[in-house]
Amino acid sequence: MKLVQFWRPNLGYRVGLVRNENVVDITAPEVGLKSTNDFIENAAAGGLLLAEFVERVLSAQPRAVYSWSELDTARDLYAPHLALPLMPPEVWAAGVTYKKSAEFRDNETGESIYDRAHSEPRPEIFFKGTTTRCVGPNQPVGIRRDSKFTAPEPELALVLGHRGDVIAYTIANDVSAWDIERDNPLYLPQSKIFRGACALGPSIVTPDELPNPYELEIHCRIIREGRVIFQESSNTSRLKRTFEELINYLVCDNPVPGASVLCTGTGIIVPQEAALRQGDIVEIEIPPIGVLKNPVKQWGETDK
Repeated sequence: MKLVQFWRPNLGYRVGLVRNENVVDITAPEVGLKSTNDFIENAAAGGLLLAEFVERVLSAQPRAVYSWSELDTARDLYAPHLALPLMPPEVWAAGVTYKKSAEFRDNETGESIYDRAHSEPRPEIFFKGTTTRCVGPNQPVGIRRDSKFTAPEPELALVLGHRGDVIAYTIANDVSAWDIERDNPLYLPQSKIFRGACALGPSIVTPDELPNPYELEIHCRIIREGRVIFQESSNTSRLKRTFEELINYLVCDNPVPGASVLCTGTGIIVPQEAALRQGDIVEIEIPPIGVLKNPVKQWGETDK
């Protein structure tokens, strides 16, 4: 099952069930189902899987239907458009879960700390942000004004239930100011947490739609002035750690609210010559989930 959130003028945010190339509005505000988070919370309260709960909510009554192409457009308060697929209370991320990521960072810094984090039993896990720092499809990801090497990090992300179980998957762009982290690993929070530093979407997909999440192709493209300047692919089969392993370390004496997101790391490394610039478009594709597309915005001192 594939779910989205979208904006509808005069009604606000809605929840949609994706069927082929259409999105069916399944929002039911009369029973408190106004957002994806409401569906997640009510499913948990009833002891149901998210897909099971959605099926129970569906009825034969007519519902508004939108074409995917109609919603997959830039944010406009006066027109329907895709939004964040959920409002995560917390977003966490795991680092150097792919060998390529560890090798790149150690080569950049001249240290071995990243390979050690890749090889040791304890993974690198860090706080990425909250809903306020996240953007959905077609919304701008950001470049810190004190960074000259900001890059996308394409990742499969886990949507977690209240007990740390995986209730859905989505695409994440863990946008990172690599030059800041390269200067000193203690600067990691400044490298990772800033406005527009995390894009999620375009949908969340329940586990029944992904029989093997360890065999997913991940594709990344950076488009500049209509031309692809970078493209590369990876596969979740190259992950060093299991999702259960990452989750166990995340929730160890650390209560994580339901509907939070855990990004599982990247195996795609963007070189400095392809560092993000104002006006670039980043596309990340994981075929069962869709294509997450975001323009790039360079933040300035006057941005609020």
